[in-house]
Amino acid sequence: MDNKLLGKKGEQKAVEFLKEKGYQIIEQNFLKRMGEIDIIAFDPKYKEYVFIEVKTRSNLSFGHPEESVTQQKINKIVRTAEIWINNQKLDDPEWRIDIIGIYWGKRGPEIEHIENI
Repeated sequence: MDNKLLGKKGEQKAVEFLKEKGYQIIEQNFLKRMGEIDIIAFDPKYKEYVFIEVKTRSNLSFGHPEESVTQQKINKIVRTAEIWINNQKLDDPEWRIDIIGIYWGKRGPEIEHIENI
């Protein structure tokens, strides 16, 4: 499976996982010049908007997928999230950034959800 297809499959699995946890999915693949946010959701438990980076891998030879999110990538997500918040005209909402790492091995997907990175 090529990386782009694996990534899309991982994002869809992440959406299903989040819905099962009670999250409301607002938008997927929000793209701006400085970055992209894979999933924007609302967590009703904490009343927070959640900007989620999804990383999917089919082998662990370069480490777990969530380990590949760099500080530079996090900075891009922050700037892109701020644009989304401004576009929505939200008045100082609570928000956070999460990472969902998916290892898609022979036994199917294993999901690691790291909240509030």
